[in-house]
Amino acid sequence: MSPRLLRFLTHPQVRVDPATPVPQWDLSDVGRARAAALAGSPFLAATTSIWSSTEVKALRTAELIAGGIPHLVREDLGENDRSATGFVPPEEFEALADAFFAHPDESVRGWANAADEQRRIVAAVDAVLTDERSGDGDIVVVAHGGVGTLLLCHLLGRPITRELDQPGQGHYFTVDRDTRAVQHGWHPLEELSAE
Repeated sequence: MSPRLLRFLTHPQVRVDPATPVPQWDLSDVGRARAAALAGSPFLAATTSIWSSTEVKALRTAELIAGGIPHLVREDLGENDRSATGFVPPEEFEALADAFFAHPDESVRGWANAADEQRRIVAAVDAVLTDERSGDGDIVVVAHGGVGTLLLCHLLGRPITRELDQPGQGHYFTVDRDTRAVQHGWHPLEELSAE
């Protein structure tokens, strides 16, 4: 008998708009096409629920994938709270993200700290796994790279580190739903079509 799986997906590419709050960013045309390409994939046949954060880019990704599968939403599946700075240029963002992971018990320029954010995402995913609305099959969670990295560190029993960060937007990892054992680390979304 095959294990029941949890697939943690991150939204693909977004339309960057410095004038819009980051949680309201939508998918770019490329991101939308990557998400839409997963609709109807074989892995969805055993999927009984798709959960997403409330952020537009995650909601849109889940909607494009879901088809007739129930899509549920949890605010606590959202990305790390970086509202203190809002949008920052990519080079500055990378430096801040490095510091966020390197000093998990400290706030970087007002961001929530990594240790607290890890506790939040672990609790959110545990709640999804035990929610009767998830059904008896596989579960898909559509969220964000930062919190996904924190969750992966936890599941692997590793200290918080950016070494386990996704290689880019639009990746996923798979976990045994019942044992919480990680089946594999980050893979591009396109590999889901073959599962």
